Amino acid sequence: MTNRFCVTSIIISWLMGNVIAFIVTITSSKLNFCGSNIIDHFFCDLVPLLELSCSDTFSVHLEIFVIGAPSVMVATSIIVVSYNYIVISVLRIPSSTGRQKAFSTCSSHLIVVSIFYWTMFTVYVFPKREQTWVSSKILSLLYTVFTPFINPIIYSLKNKDIRKAIKQTLHKHISRNKH
Repeated sequence: MTNRFCVTSIIISWLMGNVIAFIVTITSSKLNFCGSNIIDHFFCDLVPLLELSCSDTFSVHLEIFVIGAPSVMVATSIIVVSYNYIVISVLRIPSSTGRQKAFSTCSSHLIVVSIFYWTMFTVYVFPKREQTWVSSKILSLLYTVFTPFINPIIYSLKNKDIRKAIKQTLHKHISRNKH
């Protein structure tokens, strides 16, 4: 991966994210809201916001599907292709210890990415009519709070220096509390 590829990827990601958010924001701002202004969610999410509207929200739902579904599918495809290349590269590592270390790191990342995408798919792409608001809120917490929270923890605990510093800090704290 070259620096140019990384910068281009970042610019495309930012542009797409902002354009999609702008389009959905403009469309949503044209809706009429005549009832309660209390959103039954942990944050101002689009689907609960649309539930409050007394306007026809079909165009916004169609817009979300037409713009959002391809965006999610492209991102998912890129991740799947990337992991295929990673697995092929890892399998070429001659030592079993090296392969094991690489797969260990990749599996942690893959678990976090899977939690993120499957909860998002469940809430937005494959919503079920029988899905309750409580379960939707919990799933939303998984992809908005849990995955960003757990990612640094997973990677920092794989670092020997950070593990050593945590052990030393805990040891000092425990020994200080004993006295």
